[in-house]
Amino acid sequence: MKEWPDKQPQRSVVFVSFGSEAQPTQAELTEIALGLELSELPFFWVLRIRSGMLDSEVIQLPDGFEERTKGRGVICTSWAPQLKILSHDSVGGFLSHSGWTSVIEAIQFDKSLILLSFLADTGLIARLLEEKKMAYLIPRDEQDGSFTRDSVADSLRLVMVEDEGRVYRDKVKEMSGLLFDRAIQDLDPFSLLSLVTSRSCNSTGLSSSAKSSESESRKTKNRLEISTKSIPESMDLELNLTNQS
Repeated sequence: MKEWPDKQPQRSVVFVSFGSEAQPTQAELTEIALGLELSELPFFWVLRIRSGMLDSEVIQLPDGFEERTKGRGVICTSWAPQLKILSHDSVGGFLSHSGWTSVIEAIQFDKSLILLSFLADTGLIARLLEEKKMAYLIPRDEQDGSFTRDSVADSLRLVMVEDEGRVYRDKVKEMSGLLFDRAIQDLDPFSLLSLVTSRSCNSTGLSSSAKSSESESRKTKNRLEISTKSIPESMDLELNLTNQS
């Protein structure tokens, strides 16, 4: 596993993971896969091929996808050490479901966020982050909520490489320094989200900002109505990798 990311240019790789609860449908996964292909960006995809251990239906990648992206992408069908992947210098962006833990880890390691939510609570987080230019939400059809391979590819390229998307890269870089302050680390999730999305955040006066954010967290909590349950911590398990050079 280590050899492939080490060979990639700095901040060029898109890390793709949708957590342990969100599960795209077959049609959605097909659009995600073809969007990754169209983007022409290198990627590391942690792919759950079943919704659960007892689920007999296996998610299938598009015909020829693995062959066409061989050498440019890695697909992991087992559990992956997310923190280690995000901390690698070759990773520049994170295509995520906008789960709380994933968002915080991405900000901590200064990885640009491209969000594709599948659950109501993570959708609320995603919209707040997009409002503050801390993430880009892949556009969906307003009528049926669908998205296309083109919208996936365009969103990835916007945030990862295009000048127009520099605002998202710069904002996450600005926010990443906050998470190394002890006073910030001790905040509850709602206070932390209030702080990192505040337009007044800066590198000075973090402790006082942390105290003031505690009162602001009530507003954020009411606004988002999200669960404080975090996704399980990253674990070092053997990776089942395919599609690598």
